[in-house]
Amino acid sequence: MSKIIEYILTLWIILTLNFFLPRLMPGDPFLFLSGDEGNTVAQHTESIRESYIKYYGLGQPVHIQYVHYIFELFQGHLGHSFHFNESVSAILLKRFPWTVFLIVSAVVLSTIIGIVLGSISAWFQGRFLDQFLYLCLILIAEIPAFLLALIFLFIFSAEFNLFPLSGAITHFAGYKGWKWLADICHHAALPILSLTLVRSSGMYLLARNSMITVIAKDYIRTATAKGLSQYRILFRHIIKNALLPIVTRIFLSLGSLVGGAILVENVFSYPGLGLLMREAVLMHDYPLIQGIFLLVTVCVLTANYLADGVYGWLDPRVSIKGRE
Repeated sequence: MSKIIEYILTLWIILTLNFFLPRLMPGDPFLFLSGDEGNTVAQHTESIRESYIKYYGLGQPVHIQYVHYIFELFQGHLGHSFHFNESVSAILLKRFPWTVFLIVSAVVLSTIIGIVLGSISAWFQGRFLDQFLYLCLILIAEIPAFLLALIFLFIFSAEFNLFPLSGAITHFAGYKGWKWLADICHHAALPILSLTLVRSSGMYLLARNSMITVIAKDYIRTATAKGLSQYRILFRHIIKNALLPIVTRIFLSLGSLVGGAILVENVFSYPGLGLLMREAVLMHDYPLIQGIFLLVTVCVLTANYLADGVYGWLDPRVSIKGRE
């Protein structure tokens, strides 16, 4: 119960910051409605501007706006976008699936790569293969996801023309079925690769260290003394008992992966939450900024809550200790 209260309190604090921070940005949202990313000021008369302010309730005291914002949230209303002239919920429903596709793909691929390479490295600990993998993965870990995305964009898209430069789908192509799916994967390949490689390093190090710890256990020595095959020892004993911290890491690292996805989407002009957030900030679109941050916050808190639940399920000792 205390955990739920902590999450509710955290959510309330974030909602409060989510409301006030966009309003601290310099500028007027209604000077950007017709501009090119805010570079060209829209030509509105003072009466039109005042009518916009009155219509969206921005002329009221801030604390009244805050109470109205919380009240609307409890009713399930995220507001109306100034710039897109559409409900925030409808906009998020269009963009969110693209970001989810990138994140889920990166999580699955990086987890598989990290566990496989970590297992190999731990099994050959101290040998050349272990040192080579460790050096390569450490070097990759130091490269930010957006910088890696830029490198891939210049090499594979601009130089060799192997992948599209931007977007998530070929417009007006009229693809259907498998061709449509292949086109989506073709556009998402480089963004997913960028996120996967950066995330694989952390997963590799965690898997390697966890498995090295398990290998040193007495029951692994016993299994080796019994003459069990290396395959059975590795997959039936070592990996199985080393999965606990890895599974927890999958959930806890979703927040950082969302942040990385936001930057990578802007590099490839991928139409997910990252590109949408950039557009909302440039246009000072308060309701849209608030909706994006709220959605990201709920996703991260949900992932953390699931991490606690999964950890307790995999290791009952944690649940018992929490009840004591």
